[in-house]
Amino acid sequence: MSDLSPTPTKLKTLDTLTDLMDSKFRIPGTDIRFGLDFLIGLVPYAGDLLSFVFSGGLVVTMAKNGASGMVLVKMLWNIFLDATVGSIPIIGDLFDLTYKANRRNFNLLKEHYDENKHTGSAWPVIIFVALVLGALFVLLVWLLVKIASYGWGLIF
Repeated sequence: MSDLSPTPTKLKTLDTLTDLMDSKFRIPGTDIRFGLDFLIGLVPYAGDLLSFVFSGGLVVTMAKNGASGMVLVKMLWNIFLDATVGSIPIIGDLFDLTYKANRRNFNLLKEHYDENKHTGSAWPVIIFVALVLGALFVLLVWLLVKIASYGWGLIF
């Protein structure tokens, strides 16, 4: 591990919390594992909020310990996907049962520090996303102008 990497104690704590959130319990007679994220997710909004706070804490820990921009972007994508799909009733709960964003993020952390994976700058991704959002904004403004001019033509 690099000089900036989390201590083994911090990694063990993060691993334990990740396990508690994503895979601490097992449905009897199956290999299906789940954690508090799934259980609390059955209560609308509370589970999504708790998972978001934990996932955000993991990202902050990685950023404080020198994680590359690229690994942080990948973790933020996992959080975004988990929060977005997870907010859909029933489907989101089933998604949380299988996707396990916290475990994915912890694995990214381990790969980053132990195997030096996911290195590099996040700027290419940020610039691409900004360009796509900018293009969507221009398209939306164009569409609103077209709708307004069409409506204006109907009135007058």
